[in-house]
Amino acid sequence: MGSSPRSLQAIVGAPGVRGKKITALSKDGLTAFIQSIISTKHEMKEPFYVLDLGVVMALFDKWARNLPIAQPFYAVKCNPNPAFLGALAALGSGFDCASKAEIESVLSLGVSPGRIIFANPCKAESHIKYAATVGVNLTTFDSKEELEKIKKWHPKCALLIRIKAPEDGGARCPLGLKYGALPEEVTPLLQAAQAARLTITGVSFHIGSGAMQFRAYREAISAAKIVFETAARLGMPKMDVLNIGGGFTAGPQFAEAASTVKAALQTYFPHKSGLTVIAEPGRFFAESAFTLATNIIGKRVRGDLREYWINDGIYGSMNCILYDHAVVTCMPLTGSSNRSNPTSKEARSYDSTVFGPTCDALDTVLKGYPLPDLQVNDWLVFPNMGAYTAAAGSNFNGFNTSAILTYLAYSNQN
Repeated sequence: MGSSPRSLQAIVGAPGVRGKKITALSKDGLTAFIQSIISTKHEMKEPFYVLDLGVVMALFDKWARNLPIAQPFYAVKCNPNPAFLGALAALGSGFDCASKAEIESVLSLGVSPGRIIFANPCKAESHIKYAATVGVNLTTFDSKEELEKIKKWHPKCALLIRIKAPEDGGARCPLGLKYGALPEEVTPLLQAAQAARLTITGVSFHIGSGAMQFRAYREAISAAKIVFETAARLGMPKMDVLNIGGGFTAGPQFAEAASTVKAALQTYFPHKSGLTVIAEPGRFFAESAFTLATNIIGKRVRGDLREYWINDGIYGSMNCILYDHAVVTCMPLTGSSNRSNPTSKEARSYDSTVFGPTCDALDTVLKGYPLPDLQVNDWLVFPNMGAYTAAAGSNFNGFNTSAILTYLAYSNQN
């Protein structure tokens, strides 16, 4: 799964990327690239993203080095940007899709249906029927009602029983309240699938998005082992797939999470021949690959307090503050107001509030944030804005999140 110059060539030629301009960045050249976009598109003061394909390649390498046993199936819901999906496809990723539309977007990039898992435990019947039509033959379930829908519309689909993961994953966004069979529900569900002559090929779990307590992986893998044993006792065909879900972040803690997963697999599945392990990372690949640049469209001074309005906010890319519990940071980038010191290094800072563009007072991005004295038409640049940002944005008040442009760059991360 490792990337290489050959991988870069594959990305450049991938659907979603092919034909688009990719700017090579020098070391620490992102700021200069953003400045060049601003200066060459001076009439365009709309927000924009920069996607660094070099970061995507480096993260794919990081996954392969630390957790090679688990084939990544990227969680499309996290960020469905076509160029980003195309790059991941070129690197060899599979895809975790939650709807017909997500499956369509992945298939449109030339990805084979065998590289897709329909990992939504509760699906609309029309979406199940579509999956059957296009040959997406792996999905999850956690109820008898879901089995009935699958039996009706996609009876040849391979199934993973989704079990409830432990509650102590320390996840930014827990999922256990909504999905996952309880321990006492597992046997009846296996028996129901058996009676319906449906094929269960394995177990799936998800400890929650942005998890920090990695022992939850060990406990969930232990619980999955019990399900494998239960299926064997019931005389079901041997299960051979373990989906360890998502929850992974790309920071220094990833090595610890990967180590915990590998140790748990060695403990509970010591003879792994024939076992396929997959995972559903989302923010791991998306978060740090995208940078958002926003224009300051308004300013107000109240004593030492500075208040700024930018042209993206809580109803747009910054919805991650509400829904993903994200803590955002920003860097000032001055335009005509201070060309000699565009990043305002060593300038006096003021407690500042940053508002989004809509008329709702809830649309507040930052409070008490230290910023220099900026002017209208200066810029604020937000790093690490790839996970659950534009994907969940709206068009409230006429500010169209889906219209935000993305520029492609490549930095050598070695």
